[in-house]
Amino acid sequence: MKPPLKPPLSSSAKPAPSAAAKRPGFPVRLEPDAGTPSATKKVAGRAHPERATGIIDSKKQVKTVVPGGVGLDSKAVRARMVHKLAAQGISDAQVLAAMGHVERHRFVDTALINQAYEDTSLPIGLGQTISKPNVVARMLELLRQGAAGSGGKLGRVLEIGTGCGYQAAVLGQLATEVYSIERLRGLHDKARENLRVFRLANVHLLFGDGMAGYAKGAPYAAIIAAAGGEAIPPAWVEQLAVGGRLVAPMHMAGGAQALVVLDKTPQGVTQTVLEAVHFVPLKSGTS
Repeated sequence: MKPPLKPPLSSSAKPAPSAAAKRPGFPVRLEPDAGTPSATKKVAGRAHPERATGIIDSKKQVKTVVPGGVGLDSKAVRARMVHKLAAQGISDAQVLAAMGHVERHRFVDTALINQAYEDTSLPIGLGQTISKPNVVARMLELLRQGAAGSGGKLGRVLEIGTGCGYQAAVLGQLATEVYSIERLRGLHDKARENLRVFRLANVHLLFGDGMAGYAKGAPYAAIIAAAGGEAIPPAWVEQLAVGGRLVAPMHMAGGAQALVVLDKTPQGVTQTVLEAVHFVPLKSGTS
């Protein structure tokens, strides 16, 4: 088993006295320091004081009334999705349990709610999509396979591209701490609203440039990206802990995308190219 990662220090000059104080405020806006991957934070305050904790509690059951009486709040619907994932080759019990626990229909628009548990990607606005369940489960299983055979939770995880917040919620079941960055303000706000009802204390949403990562939370046991670029940004590799694993889509020769697994070892970094995938392009800056 790997030694636990040290929690990130707060932005103040002295270490905070408690673990809670060491976490970034919520929500957070990241602004890159000139020429460096690190970032400073500005915490939204008075406009939404009730959101200051930005926390979700997975134990709280909240019923949803679904138009047309489809009953997507039923565990049976999620169980069928999990059964399909297992039939497609997903074998990690913890990943399957997390996928069955998080209600995907809470993260899609009402007009698409009847498709929430189909194995398909769905639009979430601003030209972005929620990945299909099989892709989410596959990438999370790859992350856990890189956890040195540990049967426990992943340590601190960095997610690039929060989107609507679905994958962050699933990661919250699998990791001790999750930092999720979104560059589009509209999606960051949507994810914050979607996640509030779950009250996951270990999930922190950040607004900023994902290509810069989040240096204040490093090192990370795992990094996962929901957008593909021409190469893996150096900041991500720097912020990945030795012994950690990064899973992301990347453009290959000819314009196609493939899933890439990067492992950081004491001897260096190894890269493995896997199956073809299709993700939105990785972009810098915020909007």
